[in-house]
Amino acid sequence: MKKFLLVVTVSLFNFSFSQNNKGKLFIIGGGSRPDFLVDRMVKEAGLNPGDAVAIFPQASSEQDSSFYYAKQQFEKRNLKAVNYAFKKGEKLPSSKLDSLKKAKLIYVGGGDQVIFMDIINTYPEVKNILKESYEKGNMIAGTSAGAAIMSEVMITGNQLKYKDYENTFDNIESQNVETSSGMGFIKSAVIDQHFVVRSRYNRLLSLIIENPGYQGIGIDEGTAILVKNNNKAEVVGRAQVIVFKNPKNSKTSYTEKLGSRGITLDIYLNGDEFTF
Repeated sequence: MKKFLLVVTVSLFNFSFSQNNKGKLFIIGGGSRPDFLVDRMVKEAGLNPGDAVAIFPQASSEQDSSFYYAKQQFEKRNLKAVNYAFKKGEKLPSSKLDSLKKAKLIYVGGGDQVIFMDIINTYPEVKNILKESYEKGNMIAGTSAGAAIMSEVMITGNQLKYKDYENTFDNIESQNVETSSGMGFIKSAVIDQHFVVRSRYNRLLSLIIENPGYQGIGIDEGTAILVKNNNKAEVVGRAQVIVFKNPKNSKTSYTEKLGSRGITLDIYLNGDEFTF
């Protein structure tokens, strides 16, 4: 795999995940979560009534609200929602860390993925627990920002050349997609979210043209991928998942505009399966 040229490494702690992880990922593209999607997440996590769900709302600027809305969906299913909100410099009691180790489902809410990683990188003990939880067979789930953090290479949402934030990029240009280090549960693909609704094709195309060793997985709102055995995905939800590949490692350029030949695009619907 070629070195990822656009990565701005901010993580202080890099983990090498086993190739035989027993855990599952449930990666939601943002937006509202239909009941059947949440039901599937709970079922695949192996939760029973009364079990606890660990919720990380750090990506949100309004952590209390983020926790509240996630809590409602889990408590509706007779599950106990536990708030794992903490800020930089806050000391975490050992009892809270011990409880986190027992959680079958760890859920990361939406907001700003850069903020989440900035906080979690200062707590290696928490980051280790998430890693070990996944390796031993539990589920890590996330929505929106919580989806972006799943991959080793994480899209920040910012453009390097144009500083004003835009939901969608209006160009396919070289050296424009800003990335940093995510949690690294996924090694061979990069996750993008709110994908169809916000027309985020240009930035994911830019990324895979410049970094053909990675697939680009765009997940739309109200939709998730359930990942098992490291790289086998099933679509769960009401919309689509878009997958870009650059199998010929094709890249051309003209005045910073990017060109490519042989890029593939697959559109997957609820129940469809693919590998990455």
